Amino acid sequence: MKWLKIKLYNMDKILITGGTSTVGKHLKEILPDAIYVSSKICDLTDIKNVRKLISSNTPDIVIHLAAKVGGIQDNIAKPAEYFDDNILMNTNILKVSHEYKVKRFIGILSTCIYPDKVNSYPMKEEVMFDGPPTSTNFSYGYAKRALAVQIDAYNKQYSTKYNYLTPCNLYSEHDNFNNESKMHFMTALLKKIKSSKETLNLLGTGKPLRQFMYAGDLARIIKKVIDNNITNSFNVATLENLSIDEMANISLNILNKNLKIKYSKPELDGQFRKDVSIDKMKKIIPNFEFTKFKEGVKKVYDKIS
Repeated sequence: MKWLKIKLYNMDKILITGGTSTVGKHLKEILPDAIYVSSKICDLTDIKNVRKLISSNTPDIVIHLAAKVGGIQDNIAKPAEYFDDNILMNTNILKVSHEYKVKRFIGILSTCIYPDKVNSYPMKEEVMFDGPPTSTNFSYGYAKRALAVQIDAYNKQYSTKYNYLTPCNLYSEHDNFNNESKMHFMTALLKKIKSSKETLNLLGTGKPLRQFMYAGDLARIIKKVIDNNITNSFNVATLENLSIDEMANISLNILNKNLKIKYSKPELDGQFRKDVSIDKMKKIIPNFEFTKFKEGVKKVYDKIS
């Protein structure tokens, strides 16, 4: 196992897991001196490797982006793998960060942590435990939810100042265009739009509601959390909450594409809605300007070959 060791002066040393992920690539644009760790560099499910990673680099701040992720069909087929791998990664990096006295730990969760259904929307942070996650990716949702519990437990027992952010659905020109099972939905949609001739074939019914955020915005939020020593945990999302069908039609209009949308396999809809409140975020980071959807869509579309 080997990794790039960087010494920083007069500032905190930052180590970022999931360094080649979509958000990791955006962070590299604004935090170029951080240590970026991918699964090829360190297997986070092996605690011995994690101890070597942290002891060799002695970071002050750990940003934990790494996760086993995939589409609905893969989550349905391999729930045990998604749970085990994510639980191991989360536990190992958090435990070892504390062992080596890392000052700040920022975990990145997902709105999959929230219950399949709640009494009112958008969902505030406090409703996380008001029911089970949606059945289509329940094990991933529980594993991410467990990280929130672990971080809160460390803060309570050890007086650490660790926190977590819970972002909505992301899209980016840095997404993995070659692996559809790991592609974010919006990126996969735009790739299909570009390759389709007359009909745009989509899975599900198009009815589920989603918030979509440009991944670079999450990277900027993370940097603000670091720069301003913010230790609160909160949701990160845009205010728009649109159906998949609305999002597809808006994208077609932005890109001047005339395609007929056809839906199949309604059982793959996933959670009907999971929009989250950003009231807490607006108090902590007021006046944050999200990337306009039209601008973000064009950035991604132009990158697709």
